Amino acid sequence: MFPRLRSALSAVLIALASLLAPCATLAVWAMHGPADTARYAAAVAPLADDPHVRDAAADTLGAGFAGYVDETAAGPVNGAVRLFVRDAARSFTRTEAFHEGWDAAHRTVHAAVLRALRDDGAAGRAVTVDLAPVTERVRDRLAEDHVPFARRIPVRHTALTVLPAHETDRLRKGYHVLDVAAFWLPLAAVAFAVTGIAVAARRRRAVTAAGIGTALGGALLALAVVVGRRLTVAELPGPVDGPAAGAAGAVYDALTETLRTASWLLVALGLTVALASWLTGRYGRPPRRRSPAEPAGEPGAAPPRPTRTRL
Repeated sequence: MFPRLRSALSAVLIALASLLAPCATLAVWAMHGPADTARYAAAVAPLADDPHVRDAAADTLGAGFAGYVDETAAGPVNGAVRLFVRDAARSFTRTEAFHEGWDAAHRTVHAAVLRALRDDGAAGRAVTVDLAPVTERVRDRLAEDHVPFARRIPVRHTALTVLPAHETDRLRKGYHVLDVAAFWLPLAAVAFAVTGIAVAARRRRAVTAAGIGTALGGALLALAVVVGRRLTVAELPGPVDGPAAGAAGAVYDALTETLRTASWLLVALGLTVALASWLTGRYGRPPRRRSPAEPAGEPGAAPPRPTRTRL
């Protein structure tokens, strides 16, 4: 194979490997991070102490309890009662019972969503969960802490819709695509990189190019994570600095922490490989050996002319 053709083929393969590296990292993270219930619960557990999350949860709980009071009292309650309910909800978010309910609710919802995404027979059906066991668990914990009227907290068995049917079907297709991509994309990226280096006319330069391409792919992935956060917060209703936006940003940061770490690891790995290849090429060359037929003398000196002998 001609050197120019080998160089061109090597450049194409290394470029493909550099493009696939961030995509493979994203697919592996999606299947082994947010798609795992235990890892998901561990990622969102510290969010129960986040001020934005607690404020958003307190507003939701306070609104729900005020609505329940409206139903039982056969009329809207006054502002003083609503203020008391909101303060009570904010105090509840600082208790251990809230932490237990937070963890149990996320595990229940996440397991239900995963079952729906993995079951092809659930097409056309919405994802629903019954949070009555979670409410009962929180009520029992409050009763153990001797909270007044804790035993009177109602436990209603109602089906709460997490995802509608059409959105569930769309996410199921994406889940299957990610499942396949998480296995094949890393293998394809490694195969393209190795093949590109093997066919290169100058392999050291190919290794350097592969390292730089991997670093650029990691930087692109890190930039995509930042842009994704801004788009996620911007699509939420309400002000961008409100409790809901702050809570969504905190959840996004917790779920993408591993992805951000992986993207910077790609940058560090690529730059390390490129720098090591460049340094070994520049300073690791052995000195040129003189052939036996080459006469001794200073390097670069012209060989001595043969003398003419008279007979």
